[in-house]
Amino acid sequence: MEAGKTFELKIKRMTPQGAYLSDGESDVLLPSKQVPEGAVTGDAITVFVYRDSKDRIISTTRKPLIQLGEIARLKVREMTGIGAFLDIGLERDLLLPFHEMTKTPEEGDEVLVAMYLDKSGRLCATEKLYEYLESDSSYRKDDEVTGTLYEISRNFGAFVAVDDRYSALIPAKEFGNEAKAGDQVTCRVTGVKPDGRLNLSLRKKAYLQINDDAEKIIGMIRDNGKLDFTERAEPELIKERTGLSKAAFKRAIGHLLKEKKIYLKEDGIYERDQKEK
Repeated sequence: MEAGKTFELKIKRMTPQGAYLSDGESDVLLPSKQVPEGAVTGDAITVFVYRDSKDRIISTTRKPLIQLGEIARLKVREMTGIGAFLDIGLERDLLLPFHEMTKTPEEGDEVLVAMYLDKSGRLCATEKLYEYLESDSSYRKDDEVTGTLYEISRNFGAFVAVDDRYSALIPAKEFGNEAKAGDQVTCRVTGVKPDGRLNLSLRKKAYLQINDDAEKIIGMIRDNGKLDFTERAEPELIKERTGLSKAAFKRAIGHLLKEKKIYLKEDGIYERDQKEK
């Protein structure tokens, strides 16, 4: 009788403390205040099994906000020295340990987590969702999707829970500094892997994205008086400063030059006075 799951159990015996329920192999207490009025030995009751504050297996007729292996958005009730305690709709909160966080929340925040059993058999939460997400979405290439960016890897990219349910990745080459763990993102599906997991991009198709990129560059020039590098800069510098790949940067610069909105000098890129066009 695994903690974190819902079972239909039969009342084996009644006691002053409550009803002892059985699955035929093991028993669990349903406290007296939870026993339905008029219940008798032999009745079947649907309960959620978990551990109480003294780490004893116990059951409740209340429906939790999350169960073992599931993913849900839960509110942080309290931050402590060992992690965040999350409200799951029961008398006992669920611990999100610091080592299972991908960002540090604050009291009152909502976090997207999965429920798992730790090595001691205690129910805990994790923001590392990869193994809990599904891979059988109906999304196809070029579909627009929304989801929660839950973890960032320097090597792989940004991991996204599409619809807070399906597994997806923004590859490192597609991901700049546009978002952080916990953010809601809107992306384009760039491919579907053989196992069903999605590849995403925060960017539109090139011919649609070019206007957005051009506006971003113009904004940077206006904020600083100029852009102190050109398309000849190293790809790493362009990525760090603009969040764009060198190819996307060059496309946007070419578009702005064609529109006569900028001009290039040895020390950078400047906005053209529209009266001089």
